[in-house]
Amino acid sequence: MSEHTPAPGRRTKKEKIDDLAESGSVSSDEGVSLWLSAWRRLRTNVVFLIGLTIITLFVLLAIFAPWIAPKDPTATLLESQLNQQANPVPPPQDGFPLGADFAGRDLLSRLIVGSQQTLIVGVLATLGGLFGGLTLGILAGGIGGWVDSAVMRVVDVMLSIPSLLMAFSIAAIFANPSQWTVILAIAIIQVPIFARLLRGSMLSQRHSDHVLAARALGVKPAPIVFRHMLPNSLGPVIVQATLVLATAIIDAAALSFLGLGSADDSVPEWGQMLGAAQKYFNTYPHLAFYPAICIIIVALGFTLMGESLREALDPKSRR
Repeated sequence: MSEHTPAPGRRTKKEKIDDLAESGSVSSDEGVSLWLSAWRRLRTNVVFLIGLTIITLFVLLAIFAPWIAPKDPTATLLESQLNQQANPVPPPQDGFPLGADFAGRDLLSRLIVGSQQTLIVGVLATLGGLFGGLTLGILAGGIGGWVDSAVMRVVDVMLSIPSLLMAFSIAAIFANPSQWTVILAIAIIQVPIFARLLRGSMLSQRHSDHVLAARALGVKPAPIVFRHMLPNSLGPVIVQATLVLATAIIDAAALSFLGLGSADDSVPEWGQMLGAAQKYFNTYPHLAFYPAICIIIVALGFTLMGESLREALDPKSRR
């Protein structure tokens, strides 16, 4: 018997492959996208579900705040009970479960309506920082060369300054502080974070197979950057935006607490309420406790969801 002739009863490798193909037992499941694969893991992740629940409740509360609030947050309904010597802050009572503030306004209604302004500040500041970071990141990671060096030196300088100190300095420049000065200050300090992250992701895409293939086919640089490199680099940036939202809410509260936010307290905002309560903290700490705990819970929700997203999308840290 030749050494290439299979033993009786044994099949060759070719015959096994043919039988496998004819049997149809090879799995025909289609591949899934990175985001769909991540969602299949996240929907059983308790930490992610807790964060998602907190954020969903916060967003719904902010959207429907004017209809949910039991009273007008600007009406001084308990002004008659104010006594600057004996009772500067009305206590909880019927119809006012949390009491009133130092102006006789319903504290619960102001907390509910304040969630809307807090969400607006956090979202707009994050979107502003994201837009600026995407612009710088595309220039640095897409063009490269001296443009990359120039952009990253600017980013390094911005990162060398403590973020809250930079936000404080930017907000202090304006003669009339407002909600928009807070949004602008927080957006600027977030730009280098997104720029560096996107630039790193795009540099890793520059030598990938699909980008090299597009270059070999003669595709122009702009379509390569915007059709091939940028879409595949946005995953980490989107996850970071979720985490930055928590930081934006805390920073906005800090600036408002320091008096750099809107001076008009007819539009309640949690950070502003926290700052206005500081002179009553020794005797009426609940005025500061309620907005502070709201800020902490919302920031925790964004952090839990962001960290879970990062673990689900990062192959090195998948559970």
